[in-house]
Amino acid sequence: MHESIASTMGKREWAMLLALSVLWGGSFFFVEVALEAIPPLTLVALLVFFAAAILWLYILISGRKIPISSSVWRAFTVMGILNNVIPFTLIVWGQTTQIASGIASILNATTPLFTVVVASMFLADERATLLKYTGVVTGLIGVIILIGPSALSGLGIAVYAQLAVLVAALSYAFAGVYGRRFNDMKIDPVVIAAGQVSASATLLMPVSMFVDDPLSLAIPSITVWASVFGLAALSTSLAYILYFRLLSSSGATNLLLVTFLIPVTAIILGTGLLGESLRATHIIGMFIIGLGLSAIDGRMWQRRKGECG
Repeated sequence: MHESIASTMGKREWAMLLALSVLWGGSFFFVEVALEAIPPLTLVALLVFFAAAILWLYILISGRKIPISSSVWRAFTVMGILNNVIPFTLIVWGQTTQIASGIASILNATTPLFTVVVASMFLADERATLLKYTGVVTGLIGVIILIGPSALSGLGIAVYAQLAVLVAALSYAFAGVYGRRFNDMKIDPVVIAAGQVSASATLLMPVSMFVDDPLSLAIPSITVWASVFGLAALSTSLAYILYFRLLSSSGATNLLLVTFLIPVTAIILGTGLLGESLRATHIIGMFIIGLGLSAIDGRMWQRRKGECG
């Protein structure tokens, strides 16, 4: 039995969701630099390792209670597997098997659709509605337009790699639903974030050592290490604190709408900071994503229905 959540998000929750999309959507600035010297799986392992160190240091300084129950740590481990180990490994494998980044982004944007289905199966207060499904499909169409329909031209090529990214999206959906149990455990979101990334680091470090053999590589430059620490502090530590706060207050379905917003923030940041061009398809895609988000939130459409009735 999970503690119930608000089905619609207030201004505070929308602000946190936007902040989370910026932290994840803007991470490509750091990732681009880090990947010049560090293999993808090793980079992920380093991120969760350093994020764990940062979060535990903060927990010790702030005097937060550290859980010692084996059931809580089992839950952290399962959350780390579903939210980090499985999706990160599959996405890295998929993209190194020559999946274009546009297709990977579109496949990843199926996460809210999977979440609506999984949440409706396991959570009484996140039942699927026709309006939610309509909103998710609308948002997905918006992502396709935003990234560019030409990205779909590679769909069906490297099928197993594309299926891997879809399974990663499904794993994210199960992680969001599974993570609702932390509400009942009354654990601080900072501690949940630390527990999850600690479990992920424990599992991913040996995998990356086996796959990438990072000790045989040249020592990265200070710029690369600065990018790694930036990703660990902002796009991992701070991002997961927001993730678990949102999951606690707004539920899995609302939280994972962030996958619609990540391409939006990436394009806006690219336009503002890198001088990339903003095309008409970008604006149309963003507008359609906005319509999808409003349908999933539901309030505007319910008001209109009441006015028309």
